Amino acid sequence: MDYQRIIDYYFPASSNAELREILTTHSRSVAELARDICTKHPELNADAGFAYDAAMLHDIGILMCDAPGIHCFGSEPYLLHGLMGAKMLEDYAAEHLPGLDITPYARVCARHTGTGLTAKSIREQRLPMPETDLVPETTEEKIICYADKFFSKTRLDRRKTFEQAEQSLMKFGEEGIAIFREWHGMFSC
Repeated sequence: MDYQRIIDYYFPASSNAELREILTTHSRSVAELARDICTKHPELNADAGFAYDAAMLHDIGILMCDAPGIHCFGSEPYLLHGLMGAKMLEDYAAEHLPGLDITPYARVCARHTGTGLTAKSIREQRLPMPETDLVPETTEEKIICYADKFFSKTRLDRRKTFEQAEQSLMKFGEEGIAIFREWHGMFSC
């Protein structure tokens, strides 16, 4: 997968340089941690190459979102950046990569919010998104989702501690924290 080609398509160097830098720096941090987890845990049989490439694309949907603090000047709520990213990858593949199954990459985009969102939580919280399960299912989806929690888009030069990452999940409730703790037991390096 040539993730750079997709990033360049949606984030050309001549456009919003700040957003491009935020996206690529954050995504690279997540991708490197995801690859390290795959390498250090061979018992997981995870595809390190796929995990790296998918992590580089997991936040591409921020382009469509309204989050001025990180130079995102789109119109969609930030909560939808995962679904927006999945759609962007599907659209790009349909036009530029016929025959390539982009689905595994799109699923990573759609399923990395918090520790995943269930249809029930979407309904109960009245979130502005389809009532469908958007939880990581494959090992690579879980690894990328886990790795993402250690890196912010506002403090690109820092990796969060486990405690800081856990704290950032409080808004998703106890269930999300329990999942994160379970993943930490499986993936910590």
